[in-house]
Amino acid sequence: MHSVGRIGRYRLERRLGTGAFGTVWLAHDDELDAPVAVKVLAENWAHRLDVRERFLSEARLLRKAGSPRVVQVHDIGELPDGRPYFVMEYADAGTLDDLAGAGPLPVPEALRLTALAARGAHALHEAGIVHRDVKPSNVLLRTARDGTRRVLIADLGLAKTLAEASGLTLAAGSAGYRPPEQAEPGAGIDARADVYSLGAVGYRLLTGTVPAAPGRVVPPEHLRPGLDPAVGHILLRALAPDREQRWPSAEALARELERTAEADGAATQ
Repeated sequence: MHSVGRIGRYRLERRLGTGAFGTVWLAHDDELDAPVAVKVLAENWAHRLDVRERFLSEARLLRKAGSPRVVQVHDIGELPDGRPYFVMEYADAGTLDDLAGAGPLPVPEALRLTALAARGAHALHEAGIVHRDVKPSNVLLRTARDGTRRVLIADLGLAKTLAEASGLTLAAGSAGYRPPEQAEPGAGIDARADVYSLGAVGYRLLTGTVPAAPGRVVPPEHLRPGLDPAVGHILLRALAPDREQRWPSAEALARELERTAEADGAATQ
């Protein structure tokens, strides 16, 4: 078994998380004197060539996105035992799931963070990629040099190119954030699947709860008295079961969230 003390030039410091197919470590790049995140394929999947390819596909798609709104991949390699790993920028400020765990956020903050996540998803779509698993734990926060928080889309383990997504036959995604067409094998999806998930992210940040099943979502203002129904309308449109009734793109959703956040912030000053 490979020592967990070092992977190549990267000195491992602590485990950040473990998923179905791999573990992510906080590490230090001794040559660049910088913190990084290293994702390593789990030992129990090392013999599965299909899982290995899926693991490497995530790194390629992150690299293909090439956007400051998506986690950047810096390096890729292989352990002595043959397991692949890839090295990413480290998001030091946690995730949207961490923020949501403390309860509903102030309305302008929730809208702005959701808008930034939507901008990140749009960057993926512009690169021909659909995420298929946008949720608060897959939206990372990194402290910028000026002290502000950058929002980064991460974990493309379920992502596909848009060309592939149109013919998908297997269900995927996370309960509460998954659109109906993604839960039904053979339906095929497009970028509007991520629009649904982004609506669910905003809903969680504003209400503190995960939306109910598609078509049964309680209006956000019913869970947060005093919330402007116009805010609820934005999210409910994103969460429409029929994708033809959703915002046509993640960018369109982001613009509306930004406009509303600005108006709400001005009204509360």
